[in-house]
Amino acid sequence: MASTLVLARRSIQKYWQFYLLIIPVIAYFVIFQYVPMYGVQIAFREYNPVDGLTRSPFVGFMHFQRFFRSFQFRRVIVNTVGISLYQLGVAFPAPIILAILLSELRSNKFRKTMQMLTYAPHFLSIVVVVGMLTTMLSPRTGILNHALMALGFNSIFFMAEPHWFKTLFVFSALWQNGGWASIIYIAAIAGIDPNLYEAAIVDGASTFKRIVHITIPSIMPTIVILLILQCGQIMNVGFERVFLMQNTINMPASDVISTFVYRAGLLQAQISFASAVGLFNSVINCCLLVIVNQIARKKGETSLF
Repeated sequence: MASTLVLARRSIQKYWQFYLLIIPVIAYFVIFQYVPMYGVQIAFREYNPVDGLTRSPFVGFMHFQRFFRSFQFRRVIVNTVGISLYQLGVAFPAPIILAILLSELRSNKFRKTMQMLTYAPHFLSIVVVVGMLTTMLSPRTGILNHALMALGFNSIFFMAEPHWFKTLFVFSALWQNGGWASIIYIAAIAGIDPNLYEAAIVDGASTFKRIVHITIPSIMPTIVILLILQCGQIMNVGFERVFLMQNTINMPASDVISTFVYRAGLLQAQISFASAVGLFNSVINCCLLVIVNQIARKKGETSLF
């Protein structure tokens, strides 16, 4: 123990500039991430702003039991998990495929142009993206419905059809963020030793075989790490896009935990109940993160911790 402290002190004295630079980062996480955890106890109290946090009566797991017994519990859980799994199955592999395709382009000018076109939507506001989506899918003026009617089909009110919500949500998010998400995979591919590809070409390996036997195995650690992080966010669909696309007609398919918490906490002022639902959501995500990380560690050498 003493030797460890001595080594730590010597390291700090030698690299004090680096430790000084990391102080703002540590302060940020302590102030904005850890200190607010004190308020988690709101979920276990009947919070009253007049009485304050500590004087509000302690009710234990009453709010959790109320959520589990509510008729909306099954709907919000099914919708949240369904959208997340849909997104995981479609939006997670798409950036990997895009990165591989971009890395195989031989023209640098064309590659940069495609990268710019795929990255650009990321910088658009979600409000703008949903507005574009609503305009394009309008049953009267939308370009897609005009094409359907020109082909002899009836127009479809996509934004009001519950069974279309998940598809519209996932693919609009993919269009906006898919190119941006591919950056990390492009960087991983750029770090692969070129000698491996040269040796494969000499051996007569085709482009497809080089991708399967060199590119994908080389970037697999990156894929596994991002997959673990994605699985740790399964219960977090996101609020903004869902809220903007949500309406009373598609509510059976669009009501997720984040919108449920918004209605309960802000619109209905049920602060303790909303906090309990949010805490339940966070605990499930944490458990999924640990479980998936343990599976990844047992199956391979790559894991978060």
